Amino acid sequence: MRLLVLGGTQFLGRHVVSAALARGHDVATFTRGVSGPPPEGARALHGDRDDPGALPRALGEWAPELVVDTSAQSRAAARHAAAVLGGVRGYAFVSSLNAYRGWPPGPVGPEDGEHTWGTADDGYGPDKAYAERVIGASVGRAFLTARAGLVVGPYDYVHRLGWWLERIHRGGRVVVPAEGLAQPIALVDARDLAGWLVGMAEAGAGGAVNATGPAGMTTLGGLLDLCREITGSDAEWVPVPEADLLAAGVEEWVHLPLWLRQGVARTAWDVDTARARALGLPSRPLAATVADTWAWQQEDHRPRYSPNGLPRPGLPPDLEAALLSSR
Repeated sequence: MRLLVLGGTQFLGRHVVSAALARGHDVATFTRGVSGPPPEGARALHGDRDDPGALPRALGEWAPELVVDTSAQSRAAARHAAAVLGGVRGYAFVSSLNAYRGWPPGPVGPEDGEHTWGTADDGYGPDKAYAERVIGASVGRAFLTARAGLVVGPYDYVHRLGWWLERIHRGGRVVVPAEGLAQPIALVDARDLAGWLVGMAEAGAGGAVNATGPAGMTTLGGLLDLCREITGSDAEWVPVPEADLLAAGVEEWVHLPLWLRQGVARTAWDVDTARARALGLPSRPLAATVADTWAWQQEDHRPRYSPNGLPRPGLPPDLEAALLSSR
């Protein structure tokens, strides 16, 4: 079938394209054209989603039957997609757990029991919730919204897991959050999510799904140990108490990626994924995800970035040195 990927040249969208091509679809991507070409075999359509005429001009006579939307970054983009793509047979939209008003810290229960942001609210989460409602109203029962959690894997230029891999590979004494090592983490490999999204669009599946890994699948400490093993590092953990990290100006999630303060971490990773599991969202072994990410980032040296105006992830060297000097 003709499958349109909104996005498709970086990270999750790139994996969606590869999955759709592998399943025999006629695939097109719609992007601004600034992040490089899509995987070979897909046609590249270009335009700005905030321009109401861009998508119909780019599509021309090529009418998609299925859509996987990985890139709605504005309310205008959502409205314009809804206006053009409401008649497709299946539409899988990548939303976020941030669409829930109470997350973080959570916990997040079954999808039907939660409440998302109102239309008057501003920000990343409210914009995702708005897009869910607007596009969902246009597409109807064949609209699936995947409220994604932490997505990792090859082509992840946001560089959260990637920063830990690089820092641990350098070895030596590494600052880690003392209490945070035991915090639970759940994540999903972009390739697992991508293939599943294509399958959901094919099936015309609808409704909301918390699309992340099973709760309790690992801990931050377990993930860091795995990074040390896979990179062959001699890194030595230097646990720093949470109070000292915060007093030194260390920012959760940013300076030490994936770390959250105890009061937030206690419930933020507690997300009900029963519907995702029932619908077949896979969860490959974490070791495979980490190993493949490490192999990719040693070959791909394009710039890393941080979304939504946040600083680039990672502990600044001077701050790390100051924390280590007293221990």
